[in-house]
Amino acid sequence: MFGGQQPILVLSQNTKRESGRKVQLENIQAGKAIADVIRTCLGPQAMLKMLMDPMGGIVMTNDGNAILREITVQHPAAKSMIEIARTQDEEVGDGTTSVIVLAGEMLAAAEPFLQQQIHPTVIIRAYREALEDIVGHLQTDLSVLLDVKDKAKMAEVVKACVGTKFIGKWSDLAVKIALDAVQTVTLNENGRLEVDIKRYAKVEKIPGGAIEESCVLKGVMINKDVTHPKMRRYIENPRIVLLDCSLEYKKGESQTNVEIIGEQDFTRMLQIEEEFVQRICADIIAVKPDLVFTEKGVSDLAQHYLLKAGITAIRRLRKTDNLRIARACGATIVNRTEELTEKDVGTGAGLFEIKKIGDDYFTFVTQCKDPKACTILLRGASKDILNETERNLQDALHVARNLVLEPRLVPGGGAVEMAVSQLLSRKQVKGPYTAVAHALEIIPRTLAQNCGANTIRALTALRAKHASHTGDSVCAWGIDGESGEIVDMNVKNIWEPLAVKLQTYKTAVETAILLLRIDDIVSGSKKRGGNEPTNPAAMAQGQE
Repeated sequence: MFGGQQPILVLSQNTKRESGRKVQLENIQAGKAIADVIRTCLGPQAMLKMLMDPMGGIVMTNDGNAILREITVQHPAAKSMIEIARTQDEEVGDGTTSVIVLAGEMLAAAEPFLQQQIHPTVIIRAYREALEDIVGHLQTDLSVLLDVKDKAKMAEVVKACVGTKFIGKWSDLAVKIALDAVQTVTLNENGRLEVDIKRYAKVEKIPGGAIEESCVLKGVMINKDVTHPKMRRYIENPRIVLLDCSLEYKKGESQTNVEIIGEQDFTRMLQIEEEFVQRICADIIAVKPDLVFTEKGVSDLAQHYLLKAGITAIRRLRKTDNLRIARACGATIVNRTEELTEKDVGTGAGLFEIKKIGDDYFTFVTQCKDPKACTILLRGASKDILNETERNLQDALHVARNLVLEPRLVPGGGAVEMAVSQLLSRKQVKGPYTAVAHALEIIPRTLAQNCGANTIRALTALRAKHASHTGDSVCAWGIDGESGEIVDMNVKNIWEPLAVKLQTYKTAVETAILLLRIDDIVSGSKKRGGNEPTNPAAMAQGQE
């Protein structure tokens, strides 16, 4: 790899090198700075952040991942903190704010031990042991099984997720949309369960109207109009053909030269082109479709032949839209028109129509018999509101998906964190292990802080409730994020999916372990006139 030579690390005068405790403490400060930015975004009384991007656009959100995506940081430890919010979002879709707050607190809990000259590997070992115990407790005695067929219970869990977001005001609508969409795209083949919401549950945002007008279509909607104005725009029970080829004469890939000797040769060449297009259209017309969708172009001549046969054509579809229509109406995407057969025609759709919404025309393929793909139609006053609604809805969709794939629940409102904290404290292991137990209390503490309650009083009362709890059932006392009071989550009906919590704890603790492992930062970048700020808090400031 290095041509037989050993790689050499050259430390020139431009290379900054810091090592040991100083670097570890700086990494902890950077992690805490990122967590402080996000902390006010946790819970139902969360504040929004307004972020400006370099192009002058604005983003208003309280989604941890969306905020950190827009923030520019210099410190490498802060960058890895931002990365974990993205991981959380991709894996389970919810809990992005919690994971950052928790990771920041895990790092802060290690600070006093580092100052006492305890070796980082000792702290890491204790953190790993604590994580194993947390996962063990969550999977056994702290979670309860959910019946996926119990729609009311499913709705309660998704509602608890939506309650902390901007669309909390329209929570019933959001819950209905999320559950309908997930139910539509759930595919159970030979015992294999697949819920692909990214590919088959498309969110279409149309500015205008009210949020209450949003709905899940029993089919697909695309932003296209027919290719010829005389083609039909309303067809009941359409026969649909999906193509992946162009309905026009094939042009040369690069510059093509044709040498013509006689005048009749030119006429013959044009004739061959026409015959080619006519043959393609004849292949399509042979299967008697009402509707043709193609991902490529449709020439004027092809439009003419199709129009004569009473067929509506729509061109230049996205590949993803074509796949969704195929799942919705049962058609097969064909690459060559010669291969078209009766079984490739989709007959599962009940209605095809084109509507004008605002200034654009939209194609609707709806009333499908058994759609395995759907479109979520979002309406709202402005683009900013629509973008935030979409982000919130994605979280709700992921929560509904997690419940279908892993139907176990834990109590919300900081109750499960407090229960885990009590169980770890009872083990009576001194040092960093207990620090993890105390760090978990940051979630109920932040919830109480964000709704203006007396934090110390609320946490002391909550600790007492959990300490005095007896019996086999889960102690479900937590903080009510609206009022800051201590309530029983069984009564309040606030539950969270186990998958989200497990991922949050694993990611937060493993990130803390990763950053504590670092004892050296070597950067080969040149200093730009004067001293650069080494204060991580200054580095973690977003470009606002």
